Amino acid sequence: MRLRRASLFLSLLLATAAALPALADSVIEIDAPYARSAGPTAMTGAAYLVIRNTGDTDDVLTDVRSDAAARVELHSSTMGDDGLMRMEHLEDGLPVPAGSEVILMQGGRHVMFMGLAGPFEQGKTIPLTLVFDQAGEMKVEVPVDLERMPGAMDHAN
Repeated sequence: MRLRRASLFLSLLLATAAALPALADSVIEIDAPYARSAGPTAMTGAAYLVIRNTGDTDDVLTDVRSDAAARVELHSSTMGDDGLMRMEHLEDGLPVPAGSEVILMQGGRHVMFMGLAGPFEQGKTIPLTLVFDQAGEMKVEVPVDLERMPGAMDHAN
């Protein structure tokens, strides 16, 4: 009888220990999201936000989805040798190391909306799903702020 109890206790202990790494996975927080487009007839728009990984496991933002556009992708804007800005699709996703924050901002990394389903209107929200390798899917309502100046991140939230 004692052997059976000890065996049961050991099994429960091992099962609990096996679950601990899942508890240590990345813990993702989203801060200061906003979206904008060039105007009411624009066919493209962008979203910017801060991704904070407060966990002890690296994560990767692997996909972005929204019904607000025909195509939604992670992009990075960089200055070319010729002095022109170039946008590239981040096909491998966006790493979010443990204990760090990644800022998506105008002139840098951002969520790109192509083939807008409708105009981005001041004060409205855009539904956005962020898909992380470790943290899974996170749904975010992104407020449209057509008045925000480039580089102005609101960390009040």
